[in-house]
Amino acid sequence: MRNKTFRALALTAAGASLLATAACGAGDPNKNAGGSSGSSGGKLRVGISVYDMSSFITAGKAGIDAYAKANNIDVLWNSANLDVSTQANQVDQFINAGVNAIVVVPVQADSLAPQVASAKAKKIPFLAVNAGLNSSDLAGTVLPDDVKAGEQEMQMMADKLGGKGNLVVLQGPLGQSGELDRTKGIQNVLAKYPNMKVLAKDTANWKRDEAVNKMKNWISSFGGKINGIVAENDDMGLGALQATREAKVKLPIVGVDGIQDGLNAVKSGDFIGTNLQHGTVELATGLAVAAKIARGTTVNKTPVYLMPEVTPANVDTYMEHVVTKKDAFIAALPTLIEANLKTGNIANEKS
Repeated sequence: MRNKTFRALALTAAGASLLATAACGAGDPNKNAGGSSGSSGGKLRVGISVYDMSSFITAGKAGIDAYAKANNIDVLWNSANLDVSTQANQVDQFINAGVNAIVVVPVQADSLAPQVASAKAKKIPFLAVNAGLNSSDLAGTVLPDDVKAGEQEMQMMADKLGGKGNLVVLQGPLGQSGELDRTKGIQNVLAKYPNMKVLAKDTANWKRDEAVNKMKNWISSFGGKINGIVAENDDMGLGALQATREAKVKLPIVGVDGIQDGLNAVKSGDFIGTNLQHGTVELATGLAVAAKIARGTTVNKTPVYLMPEVTPANVDTYMEHVVTKKDAFIAALPTLIEANLKTGNIANEKS
């Protein structure tokens, strides 16, 4: 991620500060207070709170910054560090500051109900992006089909093992929609394979270091009984990879997200595959939908991101946009997103 400088946004009501990138500065917190701007092209301020600064979110921030710069948007950015209360406070600050829209990548699906209600009362569009919120009062959503992603990764593993064997499953933060839906997808496929057994499953909170320790414990507990590792995101799969290397064990691993290190792992053969949820595209699309709603522009308020499978056969194609030609891809991203919102295929990466 490019180096960024930050400016503090003074919030009188909350007595706190928000961080915003220099390219997408905070501006005056009282400017345009009270919800949507009536102008289709006027300056907008959009508050964004993410669950944590994972590799996926870091990639997403690069896309958000590019879209914001191209579309006259000031972004107020905060990470909740996987804490529901922290995220609630951050959103309260956005509401008190009178932002034009709020985008949240939630820590948990069952959270932020008071904040959603408060934003709605003040006519501030509130969107859940990347992970869902259990609320009927959202102005919109930009979400992946995580059930499908779980099914795809589990099917890859079933094919690799010939429909039999013992697995361990690394889950995302328990209660987050991504964890709930990917786990459901994994279970949907497992139901078709009675000779496949899950020896253990537990959360590693999307984190590489937590997955290292979890996997070491499982290797110690189950030894040579483990035949495969299903990780609900690439970072946890990479942590599991480190643990197996240290234990001098070679096991098939599959993940989700298609971050740079995950794609490299597919290319090297360390992963049997992953699913591309390109954070740069998905999170920037969330900002685009929020901005259009705030500006009163017609847009599909609930587009769904369908993740393509990444295998050794096609990994080079996806690596261009995530790794080898990333800067050029990000430069063209604002135009690509506008085209994708018109076609409905928001995962498309062909200009």
